[in-house]
Amino acid sequence: MSKRINKDWLEETILPLVEKPIRYTGGELNSIVKDHEKCSVRFAYGFPDVYEVGMSHLGTQILYKVVNGAPDYCMERVFCPWVDMQEKMKEADIPLYTLESFTELSEFDFLGFTLQYEMSYTNILSMLDLAHIPFYREDRMGGDYPLVIGGGPCAFNPEPIADFFDLFLIGDAEETILELFALYAKSMEDGKDRVSFLKEACALPGIYVPGFYAASYSPKGAVEEFTPLIPEAPAKVEKSLLKDLETATFPDKPIVPYMDIIHDRIMLEVLRGCTHGCRFCQAGVLYRPVRERSQELLLKQAKDLMKSTGHEDISLTSLSTADHTQLSQLVDELQQTCLGTGVGLSLPSLRVDTFSMGMAKKIASVRKTGLTFAPEAGTQRMRDIINKGVREEDLMTVTEDAFRAGWERLKLYFMIGLPMEQDEDLEGIVHLGNKVIYLGKRVAAEIGSKRRISVTLSASGFVPKPFTPFQWIGQDPLEELQRKQWLIKDKVRTKNLVFNYHNAKVSHIEAAFARGDRRLSKVIVAAHEKGCRYDGWDEFFNYELWQEAFKECGLSSADFAQREFAEEDILPWDFIDTGVRKSYLYEEFMNAKDQALTPDCRDDGCTTCGICMDMDCEMMLQGEVPNEI
Repeated sequence: MSKRINKDWLEETILPLVEKPIRYTGGELNSIVKDHEKCSVRFAYGFPDVYEVGMSHLGTQILYKVVNGAPDYCMERVFCPWVDMQEKMKEADIPLYTLESFTELSEFDFLGFTLQYEMSYTNILSMLDLAHIPFYREDRMGGDYPLVIGGGPCAFNPEPIADFFDLFLIGDAEETILELFALYAKSMEDGKDRVSFLKEACALPGIYVPGFYAASYSPKGAVEEFTPLIPEAPAKVEKSLLKDLETATFPDKPIVPYMDIIHDRIMLEVLRGCTHGCRFCQAGVLYRPVRERSQELLLKQAKDLMKSTGHEDISLTSLSTADHTQLSQLVDELQQTCLGTGVGLSLPSLRVDTFSMGMAKKIASVRKTGLTFAPEAGTQRMRDIINKGVREEDLMTVTEDAFRAGWERLKLYFMIGLPMEQDEDLEGIVHLGNKVIYLGKRVAAEIGSKRRISVTLSASGFVPKPFTPFQWIGQDPLEELQRKQWLIKDKVRTKNLVFNYHNAKVSHIEAAFARGDRRLSKVIVAAHEKGCRYDGWDEFFNYELWQEAFKECGLSSADFAQREFAEEDILPWDFIDTGVRKSYLYEEFMNAKDQALTPDCRDDGCTTCGICMDMDCEMMLQGEVPNEI
């Protein structure tokens, strides 16, 4: 029998002493509890952040439906307890448990972590610690512990945390995770050991078993070799790719929390992938090619979700929602569906060059929700460098449309510290904000509105991510990022204009781990032992402790965050194949230096990035047909 926590005792003695105890009680609407004795695979899915963040993640709901849709498998959830609950659990020696059955994590076959953000890495260790599971993979060998598996965007450079994991699932998980579990069930039925299972798992798409590879480094820290240790381990791990989004599993009855969460709404994934080719954007590479759901299917999903959840907002989600080929018709139909229900529509991923007055009116006619645009940079020169095909007149047009449709508060998102950035580009951010304020006031006067126009400028420090054209370049030094923040802040002098910026020290540590290698695992352990946890939260992030951890391990965060690579260098993540050619990314890096734009392949023909690799694209790579298809 599985070891379980006494829920009644917990609710009577421990939970009254902590903040938001409902985070730890489970039992939400649409949650699923299965009999472990009837399951051949038991999977504890861990989100290394607080409950209300994890429950806002659409991927959690999708995987929950996929795994629990299989009769022989069960998936249960566990989130990182808030700091007060962590302390109470340690005091009372309460092992970390899942919300569905209150079973200890050590009792599961697999313990998975979704890797959404580098600054959650210490929370993974906090959860392993609370579960009484050793951090390092080598320390779990021979013990009766779950296989620890990782996935999500950060798994595309798993090396900084490779020593903690038995395997990673890189790419889309919906199909491969079921293949993996079927292989595990068969292996256990046949009496095979875990090493044999892991060797067989290497043949599945997207499966990376770090224990089957060895890395060596030069005295300066460059990767000299990255070598498979067994024949079964491929030299290149190809990402798992879900080819058909139309037939893919989607949660029609998602779990509905009893408390407010970050995104308390219906989430409709209208498409996956993006081909705009912004050179800073990792997701635009990782999730290629573009796959979309039909209008008919999305309408059905929306109606089903309205019935099964009671949410008051429908959010059309994707990397670039306005790219959906049937978006206008879809919004029309959703508008009719929502009339009289009090349910609103939001499109959180809007590009300046694809928004329209018609779309603004459609959304506003149901209920006004947040409206954010992302120019990304303050000048046209900088936007050309990053391949953001947006001009200032585009921004003026869409913001005027928004003001005329009734919005009075807009948010503009930018990055600072971009490659080849100059102070004039930073001043351009404030210039754009002031122009939008002036435009909003003028429109308000024309339509007779007395509402106060306000614009928020939001800026985060640029982090050069793997698998982007900027992966070869280093981040700005911390002091330079901070100087740029203060330069912008000093230029904001209008009361209607607000400037918010991300902690540059957090961006610095994020960059170190985004671009790191296996040497960093010991730094994460050292930081955790010093008390680092919830590093993505301003109230807990402690830059000085992180610096102490790096120093104790004989390493420097700046060496990782700021290091630059040559074209011929082996990158720590080179063993992963996203489908996009490394040479294509380098060509885009050179285009950035030339301020040359690369068009969207869905509009202007294939750019031969490599992801499609059908006959036409293959011929183009060989120079046999013109790039006009």
